[in-house]
Amino acid sequence: MSKRKSAKYKLDRRMGENIWGRPKSSVNRRSYGPGQHGQRRKSKVSDYGIQLRAKQKLKGYYGDVTEKQFKRTYQEASSMKGDTGQNLIGLLEQRLDMVVYRAKFAPTIFAARQIVSHGHIRVNGVKCNIASRRIKVGDVISLGNKAKEMALIIEAQGLPEREVPDYVAPDGTDKVTFVRVPSLDEVPYPVKMEPNLVVEFYSR
Repeated sequence: MSKRKSAKYKLDRRMGENIWGRPKSSVNRRSYGPGQHGQRRKSKVSDYGIQLRAKQKLKGYYGDVTEKQFKRTYQEASSMKGDTGQNLIGLLEQRLDMVVYRAKFAPTIFAARQIVSHGHIRVNGVKCNIASRRIKVGDVISLGNKAKEMALIIEAQGLPEREVPDYVAPDGTDKVTFVRVPSLDEVPYPVKMEPNLVVEFYSR
């Protein structure tokens, strides 16, 4: 697993949006970009810049996955039947760390990745510590015994800022089933995501 090296809320300020919908995001207090030049007048963005921004936003939302991993996911999506943008979203939502986040077992996607890597998550009853593992329809994701008592997880389950989406079906407080691969419209993004621009970026 690659370690994130930069402050995650700097991405919010660089994008000018609260991409995870968190109340403590710095963009809620400072709408301009980070750094000493953050308040300078914004210049017109090229088509390439718009596409790059869409890619950075989507990649950042899913825990700032590495460029290599993200591009590989795009290539897989483009080889599948149907709309590449929709396929890309579906594949990203099937990541184990994202299902853990959607199930409200963690307050952030970064915490979800850590919980998985520390061995607190079971897939169909078997411990799995690979955050990027692809979850299949019908798979059951559950918390390990120690995780059920962790303050971080108990706190996450009580967060009012987001709900468990329809494609993740809860069974009590410590278990969910991945019901179906969602479409873009079903994914509860706090901000607008544009996977079509990501497809354009990689299709250049």
